[in-house]
Amino acid sequence: MQIKIVQGKAVTPYIADLAGLRTTVFRAFPYLYEGSEDYEASYLATYAQSPESLFVLALDGEKIVGASTGVPMTDASDVFKAPFVAAGIDPQKVFYFGESVLLSTYRGRGLGVRFFEEREAYAHQLGRFEWCAFCAVERPRYHPLRPADYVPLDDFWGKRGYTHRADLRMMLAWQDIGEADETEKPMSFWLKPVR
Repeated sequence: MQIKIVQGKAVTPYIADLAGLRTTVFRAFPYLYEGSEDYEASYLATYAQSPESLFVLALDGEKIVGASTGVPMTDASDVFKAPFVAAGIDPQKVFYFGESVLLSTYRGRGLGVRFFEEREAYAHQLGRFEWCAFCAVERPRYHPLRPADYVPLDDFWGKRGYTHRADLRMMLAWQDIGEADETEKPMSFWLKPVR
């Protein structure tokens, strides 16, 4: 296993592989995402446009098996900034963690912790952020597609020092597996002070 750090446009050669990885991982609960690799490549290209974006890649040989991203909140889409503006938190003080995706066969090896450590260290290094933040989808506890053995990541995030901020919420639309149309899902943020 190798961890590779890339920033901004340096991620361009990896975008197609990352799009495939995101589409694969987000099909699982709780996202249930019926995505397309074309859309994902376009989404990732917007991150590449930010010179201060961060990509933490986990490789097994030449194969990307996991990745996490981060970007100054000011470079994220307005829908992500809006809850902070409404709560009186300056988006310029927030470093946003876009996602962490890891193939299931590589979980339990400490890569999730490493993803957080690398992004937190980078936000600290940039020197102007007060908060690290990410958002997560909220699914009903008794969702019909929730696996019986599903364990939410809330405890993992709490152990990393993140606090759930239910007041920082937004709606994001995507097409669920087996559905014909996009529907909006509630998303809420988790925050940790940059140290």
